[in-house]
Amino acid sequence: MMFSSRMLVAMMMGFSCGLPLLLTISVLQAWMKEEGIDLTVIGLMALVGLPYTLKFVWAPLLDRFTLPFLGRRRGWLLVAQVALVFAISGLGLTDPVHNPWMVAVAAFFVTFFSASQDIVVDAYRREDLTDEELGFGSSLYVNGYRVGMLLASGGGLILADYIPFSMVYLVMAACMLPGIITTVTAREPLQTEGSPKTIADAVVSPLVEYFSRKGALWILAFILFYKIGDTMASAMTTPFYLDIGFTKSEIGTVVKLFGFWATVAGSLLGGVILLRTGIYTGLWLFGVLQAFSTACFAILACIGPHISALAGVIAFENLSSGMGTAAYIAYMASITNKKFTATQYALLTSLMGIPRVLASAPTGFFAKHLGWESFFIFCTIIAIPGMLLLIKFAPEGGKK
Repeated sequence: MMFSSRMLVAMMMGFSCGLPLLLTISVLQAWMKEEGIDLTVIGLMALVGLPYTLKFVWAPLLDRFTLPFLGRRRGWLLVAQVALVFAISGLGLTDPVHNPWMVAVAAFFVTFFSASQDIVVDAYRREDLTDEELGFGSSLYVNGYRVGMLLASGGGLILADYIPFSMVYLVMAACMLPGIITTVTAREPLQTEGSPKTIADAVVSPLVEYFSRKGALWILAFILFYKIGDTMASAMTTPFYLDIGFTKSEIGTVVKLFGFWATVAGSLLGGVILLRTGIYTGLWLFGVLQAFSTACFAILACIGPHISALAGVIAFENLSSGMGTAAYIAYMASITNKKFTATQYALLTSLMGIPRVLASAPTGFFAKHLGWESFFIFCTIIAIPGMLLLIKFAPEGGKK
């Protein structure tokens, strides 16, 4: 089960989803800054990422219609990936200095087709894997996603020191080819639940089906609050490290490089544990670990700028966060109806992103007025409601 071809497919599809994300954020920002573009214009480019938060709008179309090749999921996935190759290449051929609007249009196409790919991959993973496999499959997807992000941001920026940004984007477009090969060679999931017969059915029925369930609102509240403490703490970690005396080189080495591999290890370990315990037990266990790891930042605030202490806190926090994320996305996939997988999962992941924006906004105010120790203790306490909500639908940590 752990080393099946379906797991490899999950990881490769994660890589394809992670690759385009930062090409319209950090890499594009670096390119525009290098070309001397006004910071206001660079900031406004963030708006091209709207498709990632609005993907539920067109997700019903991907549930309703099946293309005449490769099946319901792989057909749309191939279209999105091929379109991404052209969109990423097209973005590299634009001119930020003389035609920033064309840059914005090209970047928007990248995010639109990237969000479309996310919709289909999430639906594919849910329909291809059994409930028992979802935990480990989701952890491999997350790790593939992070490797794709690392290749695009780290690899892209390193390449930009040696070749023009236009060539960097062409190289990144070529890196989509493994995902295309995966899509063509993977199997099509079986349609055990059928598919919507009309647009109205595709739009309305997923909502009706979900809200007819017992405890539907409690589950939505859980999705909003499960990682809120972890999210709020993460939003202020860089200013925290600098404020207590760590150098930028120490932060880059320990937090970014060492932390990346700790997160990868956490996702893999979380996936293995989920195979043994089930999703609900994993949510309980990893939620507790996430809360304790957040409290460790308060301890680090007392200790001060010691590298060994920083490495220990980062290892624990990133391991527990990686495990929690694996269980979190596996849970969201497990509660979707396979007839409306694309639409329901798109809605849930859009909801998942709300705390990242709204809960992170006041963290600077809290840190300033509470102090670092009290701030991280506050973030630990605020994680408790999300854990308590589990009682509503998993009172015994059942082995779903």
